[in-house]
Amino acid sequence: MAQENELNTMDIQEVMAHLPHRYPFLLVDRVVDYKEGEYLKGYKNVSFNEPYFQGHFPDKPVMPGVLIIEALAQATGILAFKTTQSKPTGNTLYYLVGIDGTRFKQKVVPGDQLMLEVRVKKKSRGVWKFDAEATVDGKMVASAELMCAEREA
Repeated sequence: MAQENELNTMDIQEVMAHLPHRYPFLLVDRVVDYKEGEYLKGYKNVSFNEPYFQGHFPDKPVMPGVLIIEALAQATGILAFKTTQSKPTGNTLYYLVGIDGTRFKQKVVPGDQLMLEVRVKKKSRGVWKFDAEATVDGKMVASAELMCAEREA
């Protein structure tokens, strides 16, 4: 039995087992802690080699806000699959179905470690609601309420 202060972590191999995404669209590098049905904390290391930096913006690279939200949505997918003790299959996928109250507070640039935290708000009729927050160096860069659902592909 795990001690209370022991963290539940996931390396990239386990992350990939719980998400169908692959390079260049896999946006969670590691999970540093989670509690099934409650929360997940993970991160994305933002590298200058990301393909979107070629055009967003070549002289002043900034991670697109939609990709920050996508990284948070991927974190919700991992948490939902861990909570339901399942993994993505060829027949079903976990989709982002709604975004409310999104706010962007500061930019994310190469070299940043984008910390992702998602918390289950509620689950009703197959739709999960999460409070989601992304930070860099302890400062909030984005927040949103995300709604996601597992659906047949």
